[in-house]
Amino acid sequence: MPLPPDEGVVAGPEWSDDGPGETHHHSRSVPHHTEDHTPAETQDAPDQAQQDARELAARFEEEKPGRVLAGGVGFLFTGVTVAVGLLTLWQVFFPLAQGSKYYLIFFLAGVLPMVFLAYPSGVRLRRTKADAVDVDDRRGPTPVDWLLALAALVVCLYPVLPVAVGAGGGGYDAFLDRQGLLDPLDVAFGTGLLLLLLEACRRTTGWILPAVCVLFLGYGYYGGLLPQSWPVAHAGLDFAQLVDAFYNSDSGFYGTPLDVAASYIVLFTIYGAVLDLSGAGRFFVELSAAAFRRSRTAAGRTAVASGFLLGTVSGSGAATTVSIGAVTWPILRRAGYPAERAGGMLAAAGVGAILSPPTLGAAAFIIAEYLGVSYLQVLGWATVPTILYYLGILFSVEIDARRSGVRPVVIDSGSAWRLLARFGYHFLSLLVIIVVLALGASAMRAVVVATVIAAALSFLDQRHRLTPARLVAALRDGVRGVLAVSAVCAAAGIITATTTKTGLGPQAASLLISGAQAVSSEPAVVLALTALRAAVALSLLGLAVPVTASFVIGWVIIGPALLNLGVEAPAAAMFVFYFAVLSEVSPPTALAAVAAAAVTGGRLVPTMWQTLRYALPAYLIPLAFVITPTGLGLLGIGGPGRIVTAGLVSALGVAVLAVAAGGWLPGVGPAGAPERILGAIAGLVLLWLEPLPMAIGAALAALTVAGVYVRRGAAGHPGRPAVEESVDLGEEREWDGSTRG
Repeated sequence: MPLPPDEGVVAGPEWSDDGPGETHHHSRSVPHHTEDHTPAETQDAPDQAQQDARELAARFEEEKPGRVLAGGVGFLFTGVTVAVGLLTLWQVFFPLAQGSKYYLIFFLAGVLPMVFLAYPSGVRLRRTKADAVDVDDRRGPTPVDWLLALAALVVCLYPVLPVAVGAGGGGYDAFLDRQGLLDPLDVAFGTGLLLLLLEACRRTTGWILPAVCVLFLGYGYYGGLLPQSWPVAHAGLDFAQLVDAFYNSDSGFYGTPLDVAASYIVLFTIYGAVLDLSGAGRFFVELSAAAFRRSRTAAGRTAVASGFLLGTVSGSGAATTVSIGAVTWPILRRAGYPAERAGGMLAAAGVGAILSPPTLGAAAFIIAEYLGVSYLQVLGWATVPTILYYLGILFSVEIDARRSGVRPVVIDSGSAWRLLARFGYHFLSLLVIIVVLALGASAMRAVVVATVIAAALSFLDQRHRLTPARLVAALRDGVRGVLAVSAVCAAAGIITATTTKTGLGPQAASLLISGAQAVSSEPAVVLALTALRAAVALSLLGLAVPVTASFVIGWVIIGPALLNLGVEAPAAAMFVFYFAVLSEVSPPTALAAVAAAAVTGGRLVPTMWQTLRYALPAYLIPLAFVITPTGLGLLGIGGPGRIVTAGLVSALGVAVLAVAAGGWLPGVGPAGAPERILGAIAGLVLLWLEPLPMAIGAALAALTVAGVYVRRGAAGHPGRPAVEESVDLGEEREWDGSTRG
């Protein structure tokens, strides 16, 4: 049956041959309303509801929300970002003859000044009312912002200054010739860029990452004063040496992280913007709803499938959480999900966006560069863990539906086959990325080809066709989406250069290993303890800094420890990657969970713990492929036998862990405390992928199932009856943040 208006259920416009309906996302402050939009209005500007959803998502991203730039400033911003986007596309097919570093200088000179125009300082010199509007975000850049933008442009372009200024300047080649022997003018400009990058990171991500960079800078400068008997002591570096390492080396500002941002990430963000403007995001959500519209767990399955498909567009955990929550929370609420449990499900599904091929998080591109492998290979490594991650979430959805007495919901969203027949072309560009990569092309060329195809296919839908104006908007939005990442990646050069210059990586690795060896001399135990300590350290690090910076720091500090213990490089890199990503669901920060709680109106801490329960497999699978050779099968490494064995046994482990965490065995009934404890032990043992532990784990899993059957026979009662509800997606779609499940 259709929902009454006061229930807050939403219904979007029905599907037609004109294209998928618009998604209406509302924040708490937006009143209930329904708007009709003509195709022209849809093409010219996003409606207010969509803008509200974007602003809500921005509040919970790793980066802070930026200004809304309009008028002349907006025109300038659009012009510069489009120019940067075109330069990036040019570099793919006609790379600059002077090399990639030369290109990075111009790329940073384009994006860094825009950071100061797009992101406010956040500094308040006087008190404002708590409920006052943040006028700094609305009034445009201040004189100080313009001054910093100009300074950023100058210091970024100094290395290519063709005019000699004393012993400095003189062009790019002359600048490179002074490597290791910088002129005082070089040091001055390098110091300026250092300070501006720290300020850019503060504006976009907060104080913590700049503080970490300053900590590494201080270690590089004062580390020579430490007692030389200390493992982390080094010979010492003067300030000019540090600036030289940052400004004029391949491991500093213009190192691998920025290269990845300027070569890969910006192209994928442009692709995501094109795909989103072409209506793909809405199609993915509607397809998910249609695919499960008559199942008992339709609401939960729709949320999970939407998170997976939308991840191909956004690649951002918090943004995906808000997007799917705005559409699926009314369905989940109507089905009877408590706000906290629904929020946990939405957050876990949203974070899967960073873990799911073909558009993994930014750190995945850095993995490809660090290890010297193709991006397709990294996608291959991520495939089985991604399947296991979503398998764990789906198991939990099935369990919750039965344990909580969730009502079946019939989602009236049309036929999935009809949607596929009319709008299935949105999948084509995603498949093109895989095919072009498989043919041996670079990831950059693959995503450019996919972007062109997505833009061309948009003309099959008159409501979302990419006119020249919308293409300009896609380039602008794509480059804007990489501003904060570029600042973080350039600042990460402070960390990598300091670590390289001082030898901190091997020293920290030695400390990490020696701590485990103090407990046991057994190699397997040492590896397991080191992996556990590394997982804890990475999780804590991820609470403080963005995923990209967390991966870079983790790789240079923790990566060497795993490699020294015989862990294969792919396993070590993916281990660091997964635990860097999981900071988005790890209490007490858990940005994705915070975003989900804002959507559902649930209590924050219970929502975080529910998220942790849903995402549990993601914490355990990385340990599995690090501590045993068979675990490499989870990364698709080894013969078919190893891959199949590792995948099936791990799937069983994930399923048993879901039963232990949820307290219910689907098709049977509730699991008591003894069965849950036994199941937890079985799941953990199964993930130790060696013959004896796998056999023991399988036996314990069988005992768990038998125990649940015995308990069911003793209790003699079935699960709760459920009354079917119907949700009509054809009227309007809205969520009310003040409503609690």
